[in-house]
Amino acid sequence: MRPRGVLTVGFALLAGLVSGQAAMAGPIVAAQPAATAATPTPAPTSSPTGDNNDPPNTVDVPLATTLAAPSFQLPFPCGQSWTGNSSNSSAHRAWEIDFNRGSTASADLGDTVVAAAAGTVVISAHQGSTNGYGNLVKIDHGGGWTTFYAHLNARSVSAGARVSQGQKIGTLGKTSKPGNNISPHLHYEVRQGEGYPGNIRKATFNGATFGYPNQTLTSRNKCGSGGGGGTNPHTPQSVCGSGYKVIDSAALGTAGTVHLLYNSANGSNCVATIKKTSLGKATATSAYLEVEGKARVTDSGNFTYFAGPVRASAADKCVKWGGKVGTSAYNSPLEHCG
Repeated sequence: MRPRGVLTVGFALLAGLVSGQAAMAGPIVAAQPAATAATPTPAPTSSPTGDNNDPPNTVDVPLATTLAAPSFQLPFPCGQSWTGNSSNSSAHRAWEIDFNRGSTASADLGDTVVAAAAGTVVISAHQGSTNGYGNLVKIDHGGGWTTFYAHLNARSVSAGARVSQGQKIGTLGKTSKPGNNISPHLHYEVRQGEGYPGNIRKATFNGATFGYPNQTLTSRNKCGSGGGGGTNPHTPQSVCGSGYKVIDSAALGTAGTVHLLYNSANGSNCVATIKKTSLGKATATSAYLEVEGKARVTDSGNFTYFAGPVRASAADKCVKWGGKVGTSAYNSPLEHCG
C-alpha cells in the first residue's frame, strides 16, 4: 500500500521549491583530524570545497580508533511512524532525507527530535544566512560518522554536550534562510569523513538501509533494553498510524498478538505483531501481509516490542496475514475480501 503519510512530505518540499531557495543543504562533514595527524587539529575548519553547506564544527572531539558505523535508529521517539523522502527537494545532493508524519503541512511542528545514535554535539546553532539549515544540530559519533538535524524549531542541546541515543535534541520546525518560506519538516543526513557532498552516506535505521527514495518507518529508538516484563507501551493503532482500526486479531500463544487493521479512508490494510513477553529484549518477531495477486510483504527481525507496520492497498481484495513471536505463529487463510 502507499502509506498515508507519504503525501505529507511534499508539503515541505514544494514550499522550498516555490521560494526558489534550497530548503537546506547537506549535513556537515566530520571535523576529525586525519588518521596520520600527530595531534588533533587545533581549530575546526570546513571541508576543502568551502561549501556553505559544510560549516565548521564549534568544538573538537578526540580522534576515534574505530571506523565502524553506529547502530543508527530513526531520529524520533519509540513507536512513532514517519515518512521520509529523498527525491523531491532540489536542495538534496545525495542521500539526504526529509521527514514528515502529519496529515497537514504544519501537523509536525514542535514534534520531538531525538539523537539517532550516541555522540558529541559539535554544532548547535542557527545558521542564519550562511545556508538553508536554520537551527542545526550536528552530532559526531566517532570514526568520522556524523548526523545532521536541520530546520529545528528549537534546539535542546549545546555544542560540546554528550548525548545518548534517543535523547531529545530539539523540536521539528521550519527555520531556514531569511525569506526561505518552508513547511515544517526534519532534514536528516548521515556523513562519513570529509569532502561534501561525496561524504553523504545512505541512512540506515535499526540495521536496515532506508528504502530510497521514500519509505514509512516506525521508530525503535530507545524502545528499551534487557529482558524486562511489564506492559507493552505500543498498540496496533500506534504502530500502524492514524486512521487504522483493528478488524481481526490472533493470539501467538502467550508471547504476543498479531493484528490486522484497515483504513477506510485509503483502502489499505496494516499488520502489526505486538509482543507480550520478553519486552525490551530483542527477540525473533515478524508480521506479514499478502494482498490477493501480489507478493507478500514481511517485517521480520529481532525486535524489542513489535514487528510492523506492514501496510498495503487492499481495496476490493482478499488478504492473507499473520505473524510470529519466537516459535508461536499465526497464518490466516485468504479472507477479509473487499
